[in-house]
Amino acid sequence: MTAFDHSQHNHCAIGIDVGGTKCAAGLILFPQGRVLARRSQPTRPERGGDAVLTDIVDVTQSLQREATELGVEPVAIGLGVAELVSVDGEVLSDATIRWKGTSIREILEAKTNLPVALDADVRAAARAEAQLGAGRPFRSFLYVTIGTGISAGFVLNGTPHAGARGLTGTFASSRGLIPGDDGKLASGPALEEFAAGPALAARFAAARGDVAVSAAEVVALAEAGDSLAQSVVASAGQAVGAAIGNLINVLDPEAVIIGGGLGMTEGCYRTSLDSALRAQVWSDFHRTIAVVSAELGNDAGFIGAALAAVTR
Repeated sequence: MTAFDHSQHNHCAIGIDVGGTKCAAGLILFPQGRVLARRSQPTRPERGGDAVLTDIVDVTQSLQREATELGVEPVAIGLGVAELVSVDGEVLSDATIRWKGTSIREILEAKTNLPVALDADVRAAARAEAQLGAGRPFRSFLYVTIGTGISAGFVLNGTPHAGARGLTGTFASSRGLIPGDDGKLASGPALEEFAAGPALAARFAAARGDVAVSAAEVVALAEAGDSLAQSVVASAGQAVGAAIGNLINVLDPEAVIIGGGLGMTEGCYRTSLDSALRAQVWSDFHRTIAVVSAELGNDAGFIGAALAAVTR
Protein backbone atom coordinates (compact mmCIF):
# COMPACT_ATOMS: atom_id res chain seq x y z
CA MET A 1 0.00 0.00 0.00
CA THR A 2 1.22 3.48 -0.79
CA ALA A 3 1.78 5.87 2.08
CA PHE A 4 -0.66 8.72 2.53
CA ASP A 5 0.54 12.10 1.24
CA HIS A 6 0.08 14.46 4.19
CA SER A 7 0.79 17.51 2.02
CA GLN A 8 -2.51 17.40 0.13
CA HIS A 9 -4.98 19.99 1.38
CA ASN A 10 -8.28 18.13 1.15
CA HIS A 11 -8.40 14.45 1.89
CA CYS A 12 -11.00 11.96 2.93
CA ALA A 13 -10.88 9.09 5.42
CA ILE A 14 -13.22 6.56 7.00
CA GLY A 15 -13.58 6.56 10.76
CA ILE A 16 -15.22 3.81 12.83
CA ASP A 17 -16.07 3.91 16.55
CA VAL A 18 -16.68 0.41 17.90
CA GLY A 19 -18.42 0.72 21.27
CA GLY A 20 -20.10 -1.74 23.56
CA THR A 21 -23.59 -0.73 22.45
CA LYS A 22 -23.25 0.63 18.95
CA CYS A 23 -20.86 0.94 16.06
CA ALA A 24 -20.79 4.44 14.53
CA ALA A 25 -18.90 5.20 11.35
CA GLY A 26 -18.45 8.05 8.94
CA LEU A 27 -16.80 9.35 5.81
CA ILE A 28 -14.92 12.49 6.83
CA LEU A 29 -13.39 15.27 4.75
CA PHE A 30 -10.25 16.87 6.22
CA PRO A 31 -8.93 19.34 7.25
CA GLN A 32 -12.47 20.63 7.88
CA GLY A 33 -13.60 17.48 9.66
CA ARG A 34 -16.86 17.56 7.72
CA VAL A 35 -18.88 14.34 7.86
CA LEU A 36 -20.00 13.40 4.35
CA ALA A 37 -21.83 10.18 5.28
CA ARG A 38 -22.73 8.29 8.44
CA ARG A 39 -23.52 4.75 9.51
CA SER A 40 -24.75 3.46 12.87
CA GLN A 41 -25.81 0.00 14.01
CA PRO A 42 -25.85 -2.12 17.18
CA THR A 43 -22.51 -3.75 18.00
CA ARG A 44 -23.98 -6.83 19.71
CA PRO A 45 -20.57 -7.97 20.99
CA GLU A 46 -22.07 -11.07 22.61
CA ARG A 47 -21.98 -12.67 19.12
CA GLY A 48 -18.17 -12.82 19.29
CA GLY A 49 -15.28 -10.97 17.71
CA ASP A 50 -15.58 -12.51 14.25
CA ALA A 51 -19.19 -11.39 13.85
CA VAL A 52 -18.36 -7.84 14.93
CA LEU A 53 -15.41 -7.74 12.55
CA THR A 54 -17.63 -8.92 9.67
CA ASP A 55 -19.96 -6.02 10.43
CA ILE A 56 -17.04 -3.58 10.42
CA VAL A 57 -15.89 -4.82 7.03
CA ASP A 58 -19.43 -4.46 5.64
CA VAL A 59 -19.81 -0.93 7.02
CA THR A 60 -16.42 0.11 5.67
CA GLN A 61 -17.10 -1.25 2.20
CA SER A 62 -20.49 0.47 2.22
CA LEU A 63 -18.78 3.80 2.95
CA GLN A 64 -16.21 3.12 0.23
CA ARG A 65 -19.04 2.68 -2.26
CA GLU A 66 -20.74 5.87 -1.13
CA ALA A 67 -17.43 7.71 -1.39
CA THR A 68 -17.22 6.68 -5.04
CA GLU A 69 -20.76 7.98 -5.61
CA LEU A 70 -19.78 11.29 -3.99
CA GLY A 71 -16.65 11.58 -6.11
CA VAL A 72 -14.16 11.32 -3.25
CA GLU A 73 -11.53 8.69 -2.50
CA PRO A 74 -10.75 7.63 1.10
CA VAL A 75 -7.03 7.39 1.76
CA ALA A 76 -7.12 5.59 5.11
CA ILE A 77 -9.32 3.97 7.76
CA GLY A 78 -9.25 4.75 11.48
CA LEU A 79 -10.73 2.38 14.03
CA GLY A 80 -11.48 3.37 17.63
CA VAL A 81 -12.15 0.40 19.90
CA ALA A 82 -13.68 0.22 23.39
CA GLU A 83 -10.71 -1.79 24.63
CA LEU A 84 -7.09 -1.26 25.61
CA VAL A 85 -5.06 -0.59 22.46
CA SER A 86 -1.26 -0.50 22.40
CA VAL A 87 0.76 2.34 20.92
CA ASP A 88 1.36 0.01 17.96
CA GLY A 89 -2.36 -0.52 17.35
CA GLU A 90 -2.75 -3.96 18.92
CA VAL A 91 -5.94 -4.73 20.86
CA LEU A 92 -4.76 -5.79 24.33
CA SER A 93 -8.00 -6.55 26.18
CA ASP A 94 -11.30 -8.30 25.50
CA ALA A 95 -13.64 -6.94 28.16
CA THR A 96 -16.31 -6.14 25.54
CA ILE A 97 -15.05 -6.64 21.98
CA ARG A 98 -13.30 -10.01 21.67
CA TRP A 99 -10.49 -8.96 19.35
CA LYS A 100 -7.53 -9.63 21.61
CA GLY A 101 -4.91 -11.57 19.66
CA THR A 102 -6.71 -10.98 16.34
CA SER A 103 -4.93 -9.26 13.45
CA ILE A 104 -7.69 -6.68 13.04
CA ARG A 105 -5.60 -4.20 11.08
CA GLU A 106 -4.26 -6.76 8.61
CA ILE A 107 -7.70 -8.29 8.00
CA LEU A 108 -9.36 -4.92 7.40
CA GLU A 109 -6.53 -3.75 5.15
CA ALA A 110 -6.85 -6.90 3.04
CA LYS A 111 -10.62 -6.42 2.69
CA THR A 112 -10.49 -2.69 1.83
CA ASN A 113 -7.05 -2.13 0.28
CA LEU A 114 -6.55 0.90 2.54
CA PRO A 115 -4.10 1.50 5.39
CA VAL A 116 -5.72 1.09 8.82
CA ALA A 117 -4.88 2.72 12.16
CA LEU A 118 -6.26 1.44 15.50
CA ASP A 119 -6.59 3.38 18.74
CA ALA A 120 -8.59 3.26 21.97
CA ASP A 121 -11.99 4.89 21.53
CA VAL A 122 -11.49 7.43 24.33
CA ARG A 123 -8.23 8.67 22.79
CA ALA A 124 -9.87 8.90 19.38
CA ALA A 125 -12.70 11.06 20.70
CA ALA A 126 -10.30 13.21 22.73
CA ARG A 127 -8.17 13.79 19.62
CA ALA A 128 -11.20 14.97 17.66
CA GLU A 129 -12.24 17.39 20.40
CA ALA A 130 -8.67 18.68 20.69
CA GLN A 131 -8.27 19.51 17.02
CA LEU A 132 -11.81 20.15 15.79
CA GLY A 133 -14.08 20.56 18.82
CA ALA A 134 -14.37 21.93 22.33
CA GLY A 135 -10.69 21.38 23.15
CA ARG A 136 -9.33 23.87 20.63
CA PRO A 137 -9.00 26.80 23.09
CA PHE A 138 -7.00 24.73 25.58
CA ARG A 139 -3.38 23.63 25.72
CA SER A 140 -4.37 20.83 28.10
CA PHE A 141 -7.65 19.22 29.08
CA LEU A 142 -9.12 16.13 30.64
CA TYR A 143 -11.56 14.28 28.37
CA VAL A 144 -14.15 12.07 30.07
CA THR A 145 -16.71 9.98 28.22
CA ILE A 146 -19.73 8.56 30.05
CA GLY A 147 -22.10 6.15 28.36
CA THR A 148 -22.18 2.37 28.33
CA GLY A 149 -18.79 2.64 30.03
CA ILE A 150 -16.73 5.43 31.57
CA SER A 151 -13.25 6.34 30.34
CA ALA A 152 -10.92 9.32 30.60
CA GLY A 153 -7.84 10.63 28.89
CA PHE A 154 -5.44 13.54 29.26
CA VAL A 155 -4.68 15.74 26.25
CA LEU A 156 -1.60 17.97 26.01
CA ASN A 157 -0.84 20.18 23.01
CA GLY A 158 -3.54 18.50 20.94
CA THR A 159 -2.30 14.96 21.55
CA PRO A 160 -3.98 12.38 23.82
CA HIS A 161 -1.49 10.83 26.23
CA ALA A 162 -1.20 7.13 25.40
CA GLY A 163 1.16 6.15 28.23
CA ALA A 164 4.14 3.84 27.97
CA ARG A 165 2.09 0.92 26.61
CA GLY A 166 -1.16 2.49 25.38
CA LEU A 167 -3.01 1.43 28.51
CA THR A 168 -4.54 4.78 29.47
CA GLY A 169 -8.25 5.46 29.88
CA THR A 170 -9.60 2.88 32.32
CA PHE A 171 -10.00 5.02 35.42
CA ALA A 172 -13.56 3.77 36.09
CA SER A 173 -13.07 0.02 35.58
CA SER A 174 -11.11 -0.97 38.69
CA ARG A 175 -12.94 -1.95 41.86
CA GLY A 176 -12.53 0.38 44.82
CA LEU A 177 -11.50 -0.69 48.29
CA ILE A 178 -13.84 0.26 51.14
CA PRO A 179 -12.97 -0.18 54.86
CA GLY A 180 -15.40 -2.56 56.57
CA ASP A 181 -16.58 -2.56 60.19
CA ASP A 182 -13.73 -4.93 61.04
CA GLY A 183 -11.17 -2.46 59.73
CA LYS A 184 -10.23 -4.60 56.74
CA LEU A 185 -10.42 -3.35 53.18
CA ALA A 186 -13.20 -4.92 51.11
CA SER A 187 -13.73 -4.71 47.36
CA GLY A 188 -16.44 -2.27 46.37
CA PRO A 189 -18.09 -1.75 42.97
CA ALA A 190 -16.19 -0.22 40.10
CA LEU A 191 -17.28 3.29 39.15
CA GLU A 192 -18.69 1.95 35.87
CA GLU A 193 -20.80 -0.55 37.81
CA PHE A 194 -22.33 2.30 39.80
CA ALA A 195 -22.52 5.29 37.48
CA ALA A 196 -22.46 4.26 33.79
CA GLY A 197 -25.64 3.94 31.72
CA PRO A 198 -26.35 0.23 32.30
CA ALA A 199 -25.66 0.72 36.01
CA LEU A 200 -28.38 3.38 36.27
CA ALA A 201 -30.90 1.00 34.71
CA ALA A 202 -29.80 -1.92 36.89
CA ARG A 203 -29.82 0.06 40.15
CA PHE A 204 -33.24 1.54 39.43
CA ALA A 205 -34.71 -1.85 38.51
CA ALA A 206 -33.24 -3.48 41.61
CA ALA A 207 -34.73 -0.81 43.86
CA ARG A 208 -38.17 -0.76 42.28
CA GLY A 209 -38.57 -4.44 41.49
CA ASP A 210 -38.60 -6.23 38.16
CA VAL A 211 -39.09 -3.02 36.15
CA ALA A 212 -37.09 -3.13 32.91
CA VAL A 213 -35.99 0.39 31.95
CA SER A 214 -33.17 1.94 29.97
CA ALA A 215 -30.72 4.49 31.31
CA ALA A 216 -32.39 7.16 29.18
CA GLU A 217 -35.73 6.33 30.80
CA VAL A 218 -34.25 6.55 34.29
CA VAL A 219 -32.80 9.97 33.45
CA ALA A 220 -36.15 11.10 32.03
CA LEU A 221 -37.96 9.90 35.16
CA ALA A 222 -35.49 11.82 37.30
CA GLU A 223 -36.13 15.01 35.33
CA ALA A 224 -39.87 14.41 35.69
CA GLY A 225 -39.55 14.33 39.47
CA ASP A 226 -39.45 10.61 40.31
CA SER A 227 -37.68 10.50 43.68
CA LEU A 228 -36.09 7.07 43.23
CA ALA A 229 -34.77 7.95 39.79
CA GLN A 230 -33.44 11.24 41.12
CA SER A 231 -31.58 9.41 43.88
CA VAL A 232 -30.03 6.92 41.44
CA VAL A 233 -29.05 9.55 38.88
CA ALA A 234 -27.76 12.12 41.38
CA SER A 235 -25.63 9.58 43.27
CA ALA A 236 -24.12 8.38 39.98
CA GLY A 237 -23.26 11.93 38.96
CA GLN A 238 -21.73 12.60 42.37
CA ALA A 239 -19.53 9.50 42.16
CA VAL A 240 -18.21 10.39 38.72
CA GLY A 241 -17.71 14.03 39.65
CA ALA A 242 -15.66 13.14 42.72
CA ALA A 243 -13.49 10.79 40.65
CA ILE A 244 -12.91 13.51 38.05
CA GLY A 245 -12.02 15.93 40.85
CA ASN A 246 -9.26 13.57 41.95
CA LEU A 247 -7.91 13.44 38.39
CA ILE A 248 -7.89 17.23 38.28
CA ASN A 249 -5.86 17.29 41.51
CA VAL A 250 -3.25 15.02 39.90
CA LEU A 251 -3.12 16.36 36.33
CA ASP A 252 -3.96 20.10 36.68
CA PRO A 253 -5.73 20.44 33.29
CA GLU A 254 -7.02 23.75 31.95
CA ALA A 255 -10.49 22.29 31.43
CA VAL A 256 -12.65 19.18 31.52
CA ILE A 257 -14.58 18.09 28.44
CA ILE A 258 -17.44 15.64 28.98
CA GLY A 259 -18.59 13.36 26.16
CA GLY A 260 -20.71 10.25 25.77
CA GLY A 261 -24.48 9.93 25.60
CA LEU A 262 -25.00 10.03 29.35
CA GLY A 263 -22.26 12.55 30.03
CA MET A 264 -23.73 15.14 27.68
CA THR A 265 -27.24 14.80 29.14
CA GLU A 266 -28.28 18.04 30.78
CA GLY A 267 -30.04 17.97 34.12
CA CYS A 268 -29.61 16.06 37.35
CA TYR A 269 -26.65 13.88 36.28
CA ARG A 270 -24.48 16.76 35.07
CA THR A 271 -25.53 19.08 37.88
CA SER A 272 -24.55 16.49 40.49
CA LEU A 273 -21.33 15.69 38.64
CA ASP A 274 -20.29 19.33 38.47
CA SER A 275 -21.08 19.99 42.13
CA ALA A 276 -19.15 16.93 43.36
CA LEU A 277 -16.22 17.69 41.05
CA ARG A 278 -15.79 21.19 42.45
CA ALA A 279 -16.17 19.97 46.02
CA GLN A 280 -13.48 17.31 45.51
CA VAL A 281 -10.74 19.48 44.00
CA TRP A 282 -8.24 20.55 46.63
CA SER A 283 -6.86 23.83 45.29
CA ASP A 284 -9.02 26.94 45.08
CA PHE A 285 -7.40 27.58 41.69
CA HIS A 286 -9.34 24.58 40.35
CA ARG A 287 -12.65 25.58 41.89
CA THR A 288 -13.81 27.45 38.77
CA ILE A 289 -12.32 25.10 36.17
CA ALA A 290 -14.26 25.01 32.90
CA VAL A 291 -16.41 21.88 32.51
CA VAL A 292 -17.92 21.76 29.02
CA SER A 293 -19.73 19.27 26.81
CA ALA A 294 -18.02 17.70 23.81
CA GLU A 295 -18.68 19.87 20.78
CA LEU A 296 -18.65 17.01 18.27
CA GLY A 297 -21.09 14.93 20.31
CA ASN A 298 -21.46 11.32 19.30
CA ASP A 299 -19.43 11.91 16.12
CA ALA A 300 -16.23 12.56 18.08
CA GLY A 301 -15.19 8.89 18.22
CA PHE A 302 -15.21 8.12 14.52
CA ILE A 303 -13.92 11.57 13.52
CA GLY A 304 -10.99 11.16 15.88
CA ALA A 305 -10.30 7.64 14.64
CA ALA A 306 -10.18 8.91 11.04
CA LEU A 307 -7.99 11.83 12.12
CA ALA A 308 -5.49 9.41 13.65
CA ALA A 309 -5.38 7.48 10.39
CA VAL A 310 -4.47 10.50 8.28
CA THR A 311 -1.99 12.09 10.66
CA ARG A 312 0.03 9.08 11.82
